[in-house]
Amino acid sequence: MWKNEYKPPRHRSSDFRTPVIFYEYEEKSGPTPGQKQKKSLFKCLAKVDGVWLKDLERAKQNGTLSEVTIKIRDPIGSYVPSNKHFVEINDPLYPEPYNIKHVQPDVQDRSVINIVGKLTS
Repeated sequence: MWKNEYKPPRHRSSDFRTPVIFYEYEEKSGPTPGQKQKKSLFKCLAKVDGVWLKDLERAKQNGTLSEVTIKIRDPIGSYVPSNKHFVEINDPLYPEPYNIKHVQPDVQDRSVINIVGKLTS
């Protein structure tokens, strides 16, 4: 028989404590081509997962310096992450922006989006 029990959510509000900014580069108006500036798309609080050994191995296989996994609450259509966007983590441990590599909804909790970012420089 099915038990009607309360199950606490997998992610609490206190888990999302690191500010992140999603942005894209846009062409700078002027005669010099190739120069770009940032255009902010979305700001929110995120849960930045620590770097695991499997992430380092996967980064080596893909030829990137490092990868990071970011979890954000689903913005429900106000912002859709894309691999053409960049994410800046407002934490001294992550001084450089990351290029969004892969975006997928969390299978266990549909209110969360998993984003994998790779180091751009």
